[in-house]
Amino acid sequence: MFYWIMKHIVVGPILLAIFRPWVVGLENVPREGAVVLASNHLSFIDSIFLPLVVDRRVVFLAKSEYFTGKGLKGWATRVFFQASGQLPIDRSGGKASEASLNTGLRVLRDGGVLGIYPEGTRSPDARLYRGRTGVARMVLEAGVPVIPVAMIDTEKVMPIGTRIPKVRRIGIIIGEPLDFSRFHGLEGDRFVLRSVTDELVYELRALSGQDYVDVYASSVREQRAAQSR
Repeated sequence: MFYWIMKHIVVGPILLAIFRPWVVGLENVPREGAVVLASNHLSFIDSIFLPLVVDRRVVFLAKSEYFTGKGLKGWATRVFFQASGQLPIDRSGGKASEASLNTGLRVLRDGGVLGIYPEGTRSPDARLYRGRTGVARMVLEAGVPVIPVAMIDTEKVMPIGTRIPKVRRIGIIIGEPLDFSRFHGLEGDRFVLRSVTDELVYELRALSGQDYVDVYASSVREQRAAQSR
């Protein structure tokens, strides 16, 4: 109920009126049944606007730090992420990564819509980076279709490091569902997982028009952080 009120009455109408997002391919999202929305990741606001334009509730997996902050700011952040339908995950690796996978699978087994970013983190420079294979494993284990989604110009509204968004239109392009059922039972094969991931990222590149870089975005961000010290 809280999610519905925030989306349809409190926050959603205001954001849609201000930023006036244009959307292509909304009909590609099924009205029912489990599905993964796999999006490029340009800005913090990607997780806000994609759920706003999709009729069904979209659940994103967000890093657990957003839910554990202290004080008034921590409370406000926690309430915001809960209101936007996001679930906390631990991204420290190992057993934590396995728990994150299980959280996503639970959403899909319940017939929900799971939003995920194959790149694993926001692009540091608006280019498209190599995909992580976790999304492929999740799709194959759940046996659900995956829909590529391209967020357009969201990095211009709220670049990394900024707190106040700029007012301008953004775009969302929703592609046709991809069916990887031919790989059923092969979710443990790392070559299959890489093939599925690369095919998905190729579709994201075609939809978004971004330049592609065959390295992980997290590696680039870590390298830049080290150079700035």
